[in-house]
Amino acid sequence: MSERNDAAYLVLEDGSVYPGTRFGSHSDAEGEVVFTTSMNGYVESLSDPSYKGQILAITHPLVGNYGVPEKIRRNGILTNFESEDIQVSGLIVGEITNGSEWNSEKSLERWLDDENVPGISGIDTRALALHIREKGTMAGIISSSKEFNKVRDYESINFVDMVSIKQPLIYENKGPRIAVIDYGLKEGILECIYSMGYSIVRLPHDATEEQVLSYDPMGIVLTNGPGNPLLLSRETETVAKLMEHNIPVLGICLGHQLIAMASGMEIRKMDFGHRAINKGVMELHTGKCMITTHNHGYAVFGDVPDGVEISHVSLDDRTIEGMTIKRHNVITAQFHPEARPGTKDGFRIFELFDSAVKGFISGKR
Repeated sequence: MSERNDAAYLVLEDGSVYPGTRFGSHSDAEGEVVFTTSMNGYVESLSDPSYKGQILAITHPLVGNYGVPEKIRRNGILTNFESEDIQVSGLIVGEITNGSEWNSEKSLERWLDDENVPGISGIDTRALALHIREKGTMAGIISSSKEFNKVRDYESINFVDMVSIKQPLIYENKGPRIAVIDYGLKEGILECIYSMGYSIVRLPHDATEEQVLSYDPMGIVLTNGPGNPLLLSRETETVAKLMEHNIPVLGICLGHQLIAMASGMEIRKMDFGHRAINKGVMELHTGKCMITTHNHGYAVFGDVPDGVEISHVSLDDRTIEGMTIKRHNVITAQFHPEARPGTKDGFRIFELFDSAVKGFISGKR
């Protein structure tokens, strides 16, 4: 149970009010209210930059059972967090617990308090999730007041610029170099690429075509990231130029959407998005199902241009979850193949990228 109990309210822009109890920071929060059905992995979810600007509701009834571990780095890469800081604007739970495990450094409540992030407990998060499913994603606030104050328009804010690195970072390894363009990456993506033996140069979101190519990469990874992809016209232009060089490109989540826009496809906001660690995705050419991790509120819609092949679809709603563009050596995944947290079914995407990179290197000899 929380050490400090204060009445608070989750107030949605449609006027819905959910009374609860504060925990973590006693500051107020505003943001787009979204939900995840994940039963574990709250440390990874809260530190995922794709949640920047959002208030996250976790539908699992107990949150905090195993505390928060000390950060662990290997080869300069975080292995148990997705970024250095909490990225959500606020947290909504049914019940906060102060449980701990052998590797716990602090409680979830203490972590939120340390990083000035408010939480609210005592909310029927499953009822909240149903409300969002029926009415669509909407803005909300965590506050001591029942009044809804006007908040910033989530879709008009460039959150990528807030979470991307500002200067290149190098992760040396034995193998050839992969350029990773950071739109708000999860460090699990770096860990997967590094585990395959590649050196990595991590570049800011606004890196130009010339800057990327100056590192002579044998492959390019376009990462996940937060916010509205339609704001990223400059980044989309750079992606289109990079694709013309036929260097293997892997687009993950937001990276998948940037490739789609660079190919002339349409991106639209979903009613309530996909956020879970157990989403079924079908690999179309094999007919096999993969259980995958998702965190996206936008998706690719509309006609498929010549040369673009849909490789994966959601088993929930047939959303396009992966593409290949053979003439440009491109592979994409709307889901998260690094799956922190989640199953390892999606790692096959990294294996396909690894094969494409090896083929590209062989062709250069």
